[in-house]
This record gives sequence, structure tokens and C-alpha cells, in this order.
Amino acid sequence: MRILFIGDIFGKPGREIARRAVRPLVEQRDIDFVIANVENSAAGFGVTGDIAETILSYGVDAMTSGNHVWDKKEILEYIPRQVRLLRPANFPSGTPGRGSYLGRTRTGEPVGVINLMGRIFMSPLDDPFAVVLREIEALRARTRVIIVDFHAEATSEKVAMGWHLDGRVTAVFGTHTHVQTADERILPKGTACLTDVGMTGPHDSIIGVTIDAALGRFLNGMPTKFEAASGPGRLNAVIVTADPASGKATAIERLNLSTEQVEALAAEAAPAR
Repeated sequence: MRILFIGDIFGKPGREIARRAVRPLVEQRDIDFVIANVENSAAGFGVTGDIAETILSYGVDAMTSGNHVWDKKEILEYIPRQVRLLRPANFPSGTPGRGSYLGRTRTGEPVGVINLMGRIFMSPLDDPFAVVLREIEALRARTRVIIVDFHAEATSEKVAMGWHLDGRVTAVFGTHTHVQTADERILPKGTACLTDVGMTGPHDSIIGVTIDAALGRFLNGMPTKFEAASGPGRLNAVIVTADPASGKATAIERLNLSTEQVEALAAEAAPAR
């Protein structure tokens, strides 16, 4: 089984490159299930129901989020109705939505997805290291293939989660920093890890925000309205290959594709449609 995980989709440039990339990657790389982090997909801050539905139409099977999930108030009504959009499982009890999802591949094989948020330099939520074990327990009876999106700031916390879950889940992928790391590996007990998948969006920016606005904050410390950058997007993602029987990862591949590379993929796939 091959699973594609797309790093934080940021604004319209991120949505556009995801639209162009998902189906060609599914066809050409034999992808069985697609997950995308969408918490920045609405102009860089939050996600709306309409945008979530549009992203699902690209061929995405499950969507994760993080600290920006509540930035658009209309999501409060949408997220309880859409089981394929997750919020971090370690939000307090009673928070709208859910933190895990059991999906199915195109051939009917089950895939579990868990969304968590870190606590270092982030909001003080419930302990993700304890919460995730409960979420895994709830999924294990139905699937051995489980993917965890750990939305966290600190590299050390994300690496620690990988070791905490080694042998318990198929993969632990970090999100949030919008900067892809180059440390993809499979840990000794069979869990694939990547500290941060990166960002799918405008890379001629400061983590998705217009350069002038973000740079000004560093230069003068004054409040500035952040806006999503425009321009060509770049796709950051990762593909993990898993053994459905054991849930162990057998391969991991990091993707960092320019707009031109995505267009080439789309052109190759076009005749087959």
C-alpha cells in the first residue's frame, strides 16, 4: 500500500498546485490513499467548508489541520459534519470535530489517520504523547496502517514522537514549520518518520507570507497584517509504502516538486485520462 501525504497547503497557490499534482501522482506512483494538511488553505489562515470540499475533489481522501484550524469561524459548523477533516486529537473534550479517521483505499483496504498538536512553543493542549496511544488503540482493531500528522513547532518534540510511536504506527509526519526537512527514515521497529513534510504553496515568500510583511516584523517589530504570497507554488510531500498486514513501513520517499515538475507530471498523465 502506498500513501501520499501532502505538506501544509497554503492559500490559493497551494491549492492550485495540489489540484494539478494529486491525480497525476496517484496514477503514476500507484498511490492508494492521499492525505493533506489543509489548515492554511484559506488565504494562508484556516480552512472553510467550501475549500475543504474542493480539496477533496482533487482526489484527497483525508485532511488534517493544526493550530490555525479555527481561523475561519464557519469551520465550527462544517467540521462536525465532515469526518474526513480532522482537528488535533488533543484539543480538550467537547471541541468540535474529531482527531482520527478510518478511511478506505480505492480497493477497500482500511487506513487510519491521527492528527495531533505539539505543546512546545504552542498552545497548552492535552498531552499528545498520552492522547495518541488512546487514538491508536481505537484504530488498531480495524487497521494496522496508521498515519500520524504531528503538527508541532519544536524539532525535538516531533522526533521524540517518532520514537514514542516506533512499531505502533506506520508513519509519523511532522507539519507546521512550512520548511521541509531532509531526515526521512524508517525507525528500527518499522515506523517511517519525517520531521517536517514542508509546505505546498508559494515558496518565494517567508513560510507562505508576503516577504515585505513578514520581513518588516523582523526589522522593526511593529504589528503587520500578514497576507498569503502569490506566485508559483511548490509541492512538498512524502510517499510511504506500507505492509497492510503488519502496518510496518517498507519505504519512504520525500517529494519537493516545482511548478514546472508538476506541470510535466500533469502533461504525462493527460493522455491516459
